[in-house]
Amino acid sequence: MNSTTSQSELETDLQFGAAGSARLVLRGRLNAQTATVCWDELEPRLRGVKLQKFEVDADGLEFCDGGGLALLRYLSMGLMTPEAAVSVHGLSTDLEQLFHGFTLADYKALHPSSAVKCHPLPEEVGSGVRQAASDVREQVEFLGNVTRNLVPTVINRKRMRWKEVGRVFEAAGANAVPIVSLVSILVGLIIAFESTQTLAKFGAQIYVVNMIGIIMVRELGPLLAAVLLAGRSGSAFAAELGTMKVNEELDALKTLGLDPIRFLVVQRIIAAMFLTPLLALYATFLGVTGGALVAFGLGFPWSLIFHQLTASLRMSDIVFGLSKGVAFGAIVSAVGCLRGLQTQEGPSAVGVSTTRAVVTSIVLIVIADAVFSVLFYVLKL
Repeated sequence: MNSTTSQSELETDLQFGAAGSARLVLRGRLNAQTATVCWDELEPRLRGVKLQKFEVDADGLEFCDGGGLALLRYLSMGLMTPEAAVSVHGLSTDLEQLFHGFTLADYKALHPSSAVKCHPLPEEVGSGVRQAASDVREQVEFLGNVTRNLVPTVINRKRMRWKEVGRVFEAAGANAVPIVSLVSILVGLIIAFESTQTLAKFGAQIYVVNMIGIIMVRELGPLLAAVLLAGRSGSAFAAELGTMKVNEELDALKTLGLDPIRFLVVQRIIAAMFLTPLLALYATFLGVTGGALVAFGLGFPWSLIFHQLTASLRMSDIVFGLSKGVAFGAIVSAVGCLRGLQTQEGPSAVGVSTTRAVVTSIVLIVIADAVFSVLFYVLKL
C-alpha cells in the first residue's frame, strides 16, 4: 500500500509493505513549516497500524532545519510507531551528528508531564498560609523602608528628583483625564437616570441633585479616580519596576550605592498622593455635572439645581473626599511599586506582577473606603 503527499517544498511517500513493514521517503525541503504539515499527516496514517519495522529514507532531502530534525528524531524514537524498529538513513554528516545529539532519555526528562499532581488539603492550606505570611512580611518591610525614606527625601533637594515626580504626574494624571472624564460623566448620568425613576413615585425628582452631589463628593469621585489610577498607573508602576528587576537594573542601582526605594519608589508615591485628590475632584465635578444635566432635562432650572447642591453639601464632605483621594493614591502607588519589586524570573513574571498590583490595589481601596466610611460615621462628619 502506497500513500504519497506532495507539498510546495516537501514530497512524502509512505509505503506499507508485507509482514508489518513500512517505508517513508522524504524529498525536498524539510523545514519548520513543512515538518508541521508532514507531522499532522503522518500521525493519523500511522495511528493504529501495527508495524514491526519502519524505515525513514531522508536521502532525497535538499534542506533540513531544526524543525525537520525534530520530526525525524520523534520518528526514530518510535513515538509514532511504538512497536516498530525504526531506522533513519540518508542524512548528511553534519545532520547526522545533530540528529544523534538528542536521545529518548533527553526527551523523557525534558518533556512536561501531563499529569496534574494533587496535593493533600492540609499541604495546600499550609502552602497558602506560608505564602500569605511571607507576603505580609514583605509588605511590612516595604512600608517601613518607604516611611524611613519619604521625609528625608522630600526635605533634601539633592535627593529628591522632582523632575521624575513631574513626569509621573503627567503620565499618570494628565494623560488619565480623558478616561476619567468619560467614566465620571457617564456614571453621574446613570445614577441620576436610575434614581429619578424611583424618586418620581414620591414627587421628589429634584432631590436627585442632592443625592448625586453627596454620592460623588463623598464616595464615587475618589473611588472612580482610584480604580482608574490602579488600572492605568498602578499596573504601569509594577511593569516598569518589574522590567527593571528582570533586566537587573535594580541590582545595578544597588551596586552604585542607590537605594531603589529612595530613587524610584518615593517619587511615584509622592506624585500619586498629589494627583489622586485632583483626579477625584475632577471626577466629582463631572459626575455632578452629569446628574445636573439629567435634572435640567427634567425641567428644573439651573438656579434651583445649584441651590440644591449648595444646600446638601458641606465643606467637610469635600475634605472627606479629598482625604480619601490622598489615601487611595498612596495605596495604589505603593502596591504597584511593591509588586514590581517582587517580580520573579521568567517570561510571564512582569505580567503576573501587573495583575497582582491591580487586584491588590482595588481590594485595598475598597477596604480603605469601608474604614473611612465607618470612621467618619462614628465621628459624625
